Amino acid sequence: MAQRTCRPRPHRTQISPLTSACYACGMTTPHELLEVLKRVKYPGFSRDIVSFGVVRDIQIGTRGVSVDLATAAASDEIIAQIRTDVEAAIAAVIDLPVEVAIERAPQPAAAGPRAARSGIPGVRAVVAVASGKGGVGKSTVAVNVACALAQGGASVGLLDADVYGPSVPIMLGLGDERPQVRPDRRIVPIEKFGVRAISMGMFVGERTPVIWRGPMVTKLITEFFRNVEWGELDYLVLDLPPGTGDAQLTVVQQVPLAGGVIVTTPQDVALLDVKRGITMFQQVNAPVLGVVENMSFHVCSGCGSRAEIFGHGGGETMARQFGVPFLGAIPLVRDIRAAGDRGVPIVVADPEHPQSRAFIEIAGAVETQLAEREAGILAH
Repeated sequence: MAQRTCRPRPHRTQISPLTSACYACGMTTPHELLEVLKRVKYPGFSRDIVSFGVVRDIQIGTRGVSVDLATAAASDEIIAQIRTDVEAAIAAVIDLPVEVAIERAPQPAAAGPRAARSGIPGVRAVVAVASGKGGVGKSTVAVNVACALAQGGASVGLLDADVYGPSVPIMLGLGDERPQVRPDRRIVPIEKFGVRAISMGMFVGERTPVIWRGPMVTKLITEFFRNVEWGELDYLVLDLPPGTGDAQLTVVQQVPLAGGVIVTTPQDVALLDVKRGITMFQQVNAPVLGVVENMSFHVCSGCGSRAEIFGHGGGETMARQFGVPFLGAIPLVRDIRAAGDRGVPIVVADPEHPQSRAFIEIAGAVETQLAEREAGILAH
């Protein structure tokens, strides 16, 4: 490929989905190279290095291309393979020298799935699904991801930590079912669709408000952690309440988290709160497994046309700014809402539905993130 020239001043741009072409001459841009790197698989996994959050920065200048990567992998062979694959992928589309810098990003031992095992007996990994504000569909994501993990063969629990607004019983169609309390006062969670679930909504009526102060919320969540018979679980998914209050503080104090998933919508007011959610996990040494953009766009059920009602791409941009993976985008589709209202999550009601596939891919991304982090911790 013939080398194209640009202005003498280097074109140095951090990765941005808003960048579509060099303003000077149409030279290949960092964003275009990022798309190329989405075809580079992480060694040993089916997902690409961009989804894993390995790519930190791409710079293009007249003298060459510079790519900054960060991975928790301890193996020199894996790092060498990533370097080779990245160099080959970029060389195939641009005729410039390529320099790849790979940093070994340390992972806190307290945040891995192995450490979480000591938090709740029998539970391998505790994963928190959080949002900076309400109304972004966090519970919908938590329920569908939990069901998708169970459909994939994992043993899964779902703890609804949203004491004031529990919605898990409705989304799982539990109706008036109540958990069994054994003679030793241990609580047996209700199992539905292969998921063992517990929620404040199972103990109070739909019209009964929970008017509690912070200490009571703390006591209840502690009870759910310590006095529920979870059994052997691969994953315990926590549906956290929105914000960063008493419930979130109790969670991070009670159990070591394997990681957190941040749910947002594209509009700016929601994205501002994503920063708080990511910072919260970082402050307690819990890795952020990634960001999910819910209500990313609307698909008309009649004609199939797409409308970006709340904007689009903000979640992916925010994930990139913080150097965390973007797990996927979920559209605003009536079928998702209707399935939740019927008490049969869409991944259960119609596993082949396009939006079910989106939830299943997000669940797979969470699993691969946890697997890589556990592998990195065990290697150390």
